Amino acid sequence: MVKVTRVGGRGTSRRTTDTSKKSSFAGAAFKKKQEERRKAIAGKYISTGRGTGRKKVSATATKSRSTKGVTRVSGRGTSKRKSRG
Repeated sequence: MVKVTRVGGRGTSRRTTDTSKKSSFAGAAFKKKQEERRKAIAGKYISTGRGTGRKKVSATATKSRSTKGVTRVSGRGTSKRKSRG
């Protein structure tokens, strides 16, 4: 129940928030909210590939894929290695 001043936009904006409120962008509550949003727009399309293609929302993946073995770039793009997963 402490008021905290949060700075945003390179220091150009300030807002006071309450620390007792939980973040709404993490955990099971947000996943549930996302799923409800997906069900509400299931028949609509989203654009893909710089706007050149389209895909139904219901056809998109809901689970994230494993990153094991995928190349990870680091060091400003100067080095790369396989991801350990």
